[in-house]
Amino acid sequence: MSKRIGITIILLLFLFAVSAQKKLNYVEVDTKTYELHQQQKWNELIEFSEVARKQGMDFFYLQARTGIAYYNLKKYRIATEYLLKAWENDQSFEWLQEYLYFSLIFSGRGTEASKYAAGFTRSLKQKIKYEYMKPLRAAFETGYSFNPSFDELNNAGHHEEANVGDNYGEAFYLKNYHFESLDFSHQIAPGVNLNHNITYTEVNREEQIYWGALNSFPIKIKQYQYFLSPHFVLNEKLYVTTSVNLAWGNTDLAIGDYDPNTFYTAELKYFDFVFSTAIWSHFGNFSPGAEINLANIYDRSFTKLSAWLTVYPLSNTKLYFTPRVYFKTDIEGNIGFNSVGISGGVQLGPVHFNGMYLNGDMKNFIESAGYVVANFPGKSTRKYSGSLYFPTGKQYQFVLRYMNQDVIETYQVYTDANPSSTIEYEFIKHTLTFGISWNF
Repeated sequence: MSKRIGITIILLLFLFAVSAQKKLNYVEVDTKTYELHQQQKWNELIEFSEVARKQGMDFFYLQARTGIAYYNLKKYRIATEYLLKAWENDQSFEWLQEYLYFSLIFSGRGTEASKYAAGFTRSLKQKIKYEYMKPLRAAFETGYSFNPSFDELNNAGHHEEANVGDNYGEAFYLKNYHFESLDFSHQIAPGVNLNHNITYTEVNREEQIYWGALNSFPIKIKQYQYFLSPHFVLNEKLYVTTSVNLAWGNTDLAIGDYDPNTFYTAELKYFDFVFSTAIWSHFGNFSPGAEINLANIYDRSFTKLSAWLTVYPLSNTKLYFTPRVYFKTDIEGNIGFNSVGISGGVQLGPVHFNGMYLNGDMKNFIESAGYVVANFPGKSTRKYSGSLYFPTGKQYQFVLRYMNQDVIETYQVYTDANPSSTIEYEFIKHTLTFGISWNF
């Protein structure tokens, strides 16, 4: 019996000795990670640093070397997590400043990078061409949208289908429109950017009226838009953007007079606006966010909320996808589910592709940051688009976009000047755009 107890004690002492041998200390971790760093064995360094952390080790050089290892593996978003921890401990090393700056840039977090750069050494600021205030980007884009079913709809005889008879029937068939858009963004302080956009849109429609007989009138809508959005970092990893989007325009409108088959022309002016605020953050390979929009479009005020989560599977911007859900108030002011969407992008060599799909109730739909190129009467249930970006040199980039969207509009019948009945018709709107941007 005593022999068994003795063997057990010896075995326990042996296991304790083995366990004690595996326990790392500061000098061992510092020496080993330095050697792996010098040998550029990045995967081994990451694996060893994880073992050290599980044993309670976490110091400046361990954080910095782990971040550098992930950086050299092009996993920039994870790299920033460790480099920021090291930065919090010691901000004096220029090599750390440089790694932190470029890991943020390559993670798509340029605004945050500019904020940290304010505390860099003079020589590094000169190397990265740091400026307190500077232009960032200018871009011009033009697009053309058309309805291939225009002739079919214009000859569909909706007045007969709606049994207008002695009443008054009216529809507006979209033919095409074009737009020209100019963007400019600039840094007004470290971590604070200001974005501007001016857009002009010209829409061609055919107003078809049945009032005693069938009559058609070409209608042209001219819309102007100004978009202003400050974009800034509140503190570490917390981004905020607010925006105001003003859209105004005018159109000539044919209106039936008191007697059938008599008309007069009136000018209609409108003014719409959208106020938006969005907030989001970064946690490794994930970026959650939320946005609120307060809008008045076509004399109807409403509130819209959305939330999203962007995922970066490769820990960089070469691959990402963003599911997003939207909520909107109805006429009574109650808020409920509105639509859902997913967007994403992939970079193959120098070419970057970005795509988006939306599904739901998209009447007066407001996309991210309140930016709307054109928002005309009608509703939609689905939309998808794709964009190809082609960089030329370090400063220029070309973009080609295609958008496909279903549009549902209404043929309206009036009895004694009051809306009485409607029928809906549907078509697909195709949009092609081309743009060029300059990165300063």
